Amino acid sequence: MIPDLGYAALVLAFAAAVYAAVVAWYGNRTNQPRWVESARNATIITLPLVTLACGVLIYSLLRGDFSLEYVWRVSSVGMPAYLKVTALWGGQAGSLLFWNLLLAVFTAAAMARNWRRQRPLMPYAIMVASFTQIFFLGISLFVENPFARLAVVPPDGNGLNPLLRHPGMIIHPPMLYLGFVGFTIPYTFAMAALMSGKLDDAWIRLTRRWTLVAWLFLSLGLILGGRWAYDVLGWGGYWAWDPVENASFMPWLAGTAFLHSVMIQEKRDMFKWWNMILILITYLLVIYGTFIVRSGVISSVHSFAQSAIGPLFFGFLAFMLVFSVVWIAKRGDELSSENHLKSFLSREAAFLYNNFIIMAILTIIFLFVNYPIFSELFTGEKGFVGPPVYEQATGPLFGVLVLLMGVAPLTMWYRTSAQRIGMGLRWPALAALIFVSLLAVWGIHDWRALLGLWIVSFAAILTLLEFWKGTRARMKKGENPWTAFTTLIGRNRRRYGGYWIHMGVVVMAFGIIGMELFQEQTQIRLNVGETVSLGRYEMQFLGAERFPGPDDLLITQATVDVYDNGRYVGQFHPRTELYTRTNQPMTIPDARETISEDFYILMINWEPTSSDQATFRIYVNPLVNWVWTGGIIFVIGTLIAAWPDRKEELVTAVRPRRAVAASGD
Repeated sequence: MIPDLGYAALVLAFAAAVYAAVVAWYGNRTNQPRWVESARNATIITLPLVTLACGVLIYSLLRGDFSLEYVWRVSSVGMPAYLKVTALWGGQAGSLLFWNLLLAVFTAAAMARNWRRQRPLMPYAIMVASFTQIFFLGISLFVENPFARLAVVPPDGNGLNPLLRHPGMIIHPPMLYLGFVGFTIPYTFAMAALMSGKLDDAWIRLTRRWTLVAWLFLSLGLILGGRWAYDVLGWGGYWAWDPVENASFMPWLAGTAFLHSVMIQEKRDMFKWWNMILILITYLLVIYGTFIVRSGVISSVHSFAQSAIGPLFFGFLAFMLVFSVVWIAKRGDELSSENHLKSFLSREAAFLYNNFIIMAILTIIFLFVNYPIFSELFTGEKGFVGPPVYEQATGPLFGVLVLLMGVAPLTMWYRTSAQRIGMGLRWPALAALIFVSLLAVWGIHDWRALLGLWIVSFAAILTLLEFWKGTRARMKKGENPWTAFTTLIGRNRRRYGGYWIHMGVVVMAFGIIGMELFQEQTQIRLNVGETVSLGRYEMQFLGAERFPGPDDLLITQATVDVYDNGRYVGQFHPRTELYTRTNQPMTIPDARETISEDFYILMINWEPTSSDQATFRIYVNPLVNWVWTGGIIFVIGTLIAAWPDRKEELVTAVRPRRAVAASGD
């Protein structure tokens, strides 16, 4: 009976979304605002209905109602309650329902918040947002029904995939979903601007914070996913260019280009056409990434099982592409900019170069991700592009991007003299050169590392100088250093929040260079009492044991002692876990973590014979913790940039009121 309530709520939510789309169209066509307002109310009503459906499914998971196929697939009697709750997004049907919930939250919030601010855009925004909601609700209702019943009720369920029990995976999917879903809002208002013909920068100002919030969540999802991969998958690293990793990274790249490019439209009223293309690409990559994860068309450790929803997603993707391109083409003349690029040495040019590099990286990744499909289509054999190829193709472009990130703040709007840029670059370039020269004397001779570290340190110095120049200017007014620094950031959150983000990227880049160019690894089989050396570390195998864990886990755990240059640093316990109910294995590493490097240990196999042998894969990962530290700085910067500015809010609020007053509404 209770699951029927959840299904009924989904049916009503679907009906409300259809009603909203149709009535918004009708109200706009007949110029009857009351119908548009009714449509807006329907989009808001969708939220409590989908929330009720999610609540019913969570209740069924907690109760262990194995009459529901989804509950049987992703939960079991012995699972702790918190895992039963997070099992909502642990499988295909539940995660799609969760996606619908987040989409309803974003849509309802956008319609409620922006109703009075941009009344002319709202009918079109309701139509576009509701159409996206209709598609996803339709998938949940007709294809991946989370309330589908089993003919025979089993006494217990399969339990949650052990890979999804890590804390990172409890948080990682919701962050990714929030990022994916969040980008539908700027796309929605971009299409509303096209359909209404109101192509000034109002839709950009309206959605800038929505875009930043979506970008923040997607960034968090990528960072947490990297940490999960490092802790659970046994890759020895945080990124393996897996297709599903790339499916999340590609919309992040497109969103990053969009965030930079819209600044030019706001400041110089340029690149209107390009910004429409960028937000369209971002939205389509969100749908495409969901298609990859859920269709099984490309193999990945992250993906769901193969499903019938693949063709539906592909059809929706094609429809939205055609729909969007038609409207962009229709408004092509109105999207042309009155202002043009006046100098290749200007801030707008720097942002444009940034966009070109990001889109080049995105294109390479897209082609490599889809190479298995292309190769099978044209040759009959499914090819594969490995991590080294990705790194060789994108590494130089990322280097140029970091370099440009440091130089761009020295440029000015309209035009910058080459002399001014040269004067601003010479001392940071010299300081970075001295830094890498010292590294070379210290023993680093790899030219790739020295070049990369010069670029990163150069960008870091330039970014820090921006903070210093602004703080020093305020100190001249009599403020103490801390007050000057905090006031500087508080008065221009968008600019200095961006510099914090740049510093986060720089710190992460240091870590990535250390990992990619100086990682050491070995794999060896050891008997009890034997040792192995790697770098300055030595590890001794003391033995292993196998014992049952909670919820049908069979744990095999090794015990090793680790020494750093002969100094004992601790005992570590890498292990493997086998979920016996479904025979799913996991390899859980253990590591000695420091700010400079990790000594990272994996037990690949244990043979409890008379010799008691175990096979280990061991890594020394230099600077890996700089990646996580940079991620924290990155998130702080995004929060600063996205934090509401009272002055900006007042300006944004006053403009539409004046427009309404002028129209006599």
